[in-house]
Amino acid sequence: MTESADTPDGRKPRRRMNYGEGREALLNAAVRVVAQGGLRKLTYRAVAQEAGTTHGLVVHHFGSRDALIEEALAHAIRTSLNTSALEPGTGKVADFSVGVSDMVTADPDIQAFQYELLLESRRRPELLPHLRALYDEYFDAGGRELARMLPDGAGRPLTRLVFAALDGLVLHQLVFGEPETTDAAIEELRGLLRLLVAAGHDTPEGDV
Repeated sequence: MTESADTPDGRKPRRRMNYGEGREALLNAAVRVVAQGGLRKLTYRAVAQEAGTTHGLVVHHFGSRDALIEEALAHAIRTSLNTSALEPGTGKVADFSVGVSDMVTADPDIQAFQYELLLESRRRPELLPHLRALYDEYFDAGGRELARMLPDGAGRPLTRLVFAALDGLVLHQLVFGEPETTDAAIEELRGLLRLLVAAGHDTPEGDV
């Protein structure tokens, strides 16, 4: 029989999951554990308790704590890319990074998780290759969209500059709130991108 209430000691009840459902739930649980308590709090038991499942299921899916960290980071990056509008694919400045503030408001833990791992990499350099590779996905997505917008394309330095602005705004909203400040700042960024577009060629206002 499946339990539907908390156990007497306040923990979430353990439940059985199928393979696909369990893996996704455990990755989300790992993200929440790290976001709320830092990487030092990430244990098999903490993830199992957060997901409401068994310690053995976490071991079955990931095998090692390092594998769990790497897969949770990849999961966080994928989720952020899918919800950030960093690469809408339209080549229109007006579409660039729409919904960033909503993304942070809707799922702050997944953003906090990434910043926790970035800081942890200063103490654990073995995390750096994974972070570099995964953050390259952000840079590549942003670079492709900037290349669609700008007549002369976008080099790596410009791509890094634009992403650093967005990354800083996400961090500030995560700490201070104020999504309207994020929205206003991103609109200013779009204004700067429009100037770059206009400097390259004359483009009808409705197309950018």
